Amino acid sequence: MRSKIKAITFDLWDTLFADDTDEPKRQKAGLPPKPVERRELVHQYLHRHAPIARDLVDAAYNAADAAFNKVWHEHYVTWTVRERLSIVFKALKRELPEKELAELIRLHEEMELRFRPDPAPGAGEALRTLKPRYKLGVISDAIFTPGRALRQLLDGEGWLGLFDSLVFSDEVGCSKPQRLVFETAAAQLGVDLGEIVHIGDRESNDVDGPHAVGARAVLFTGIKDRGSAKSQADAVCDDFARLPAVLEQMDQS
Repeated sequence: MRSKIKAITFDLWDTLFADDTDEPKRQKAGLPPKPVERRELVHQYLHRHAPIARDLVDAAYNAADAAFNKVWHEHYVTWTVRERLSIVFKALKRELPEKELAELIRLHEEMELRFRPDPAPGAGEALRTLKPRYKLGVISDAIFTPGRALRQLLDGEGWLGLFDSLVFSDEVGCSKPQRLVFETAAAQLGVDLGEIVHIGDRESNDVDGPHAVGARAVLFTGIKDRGSAKSQADAVCDDFARLPAVLEQMDQS
């Protein structure tokens, strides 16, 4: 017999927030897409000290991105912005004074705070409905935006105080589907892994990950459906308004 559900953990991107919904806002303000602005910033900071061709900066940045994605997808580690930029600078044989480097890192890390992504429809209402019944947590990979800035995103929606646990890959040292992220959440929540249901949009991270540690999983398709027809999730939910009922049904079955 399965344990009663005591805690719910949520993925962040394309679950609680719709990823890249900040891009139309940036475009309206006359700004380039985030990947372009990151490269422009690096070129600008380096060019202050000595001329450098923009195409060289782009090539080095592209290589660093490719290396990051390989490590993320194959080893489940998300390098910090500082680590990513160090690869760029090493390839270019360039350095920045620490004060300027820290400012460049901050501009990368806080880019999504200037124009914020939209919350998933109904997410706030669902969280407030679930809060009296369960302990709540977030388990999120940090790609450019670190845990400290992700907390600000949650706080901006009035959600930060709803969560009993926040697990971000840059702080714990690895990303989903690594066992440690789910164990860390369980420890912070004060529950057993079998008492957790994780909600997220990706099969490998948000379904296979929790299943591997004995937790349950709901595949969320309210923003993107990434293959729900073949999902091994315990349930599929396409609307946050339905989530409380989905969880109640899981608990009763």
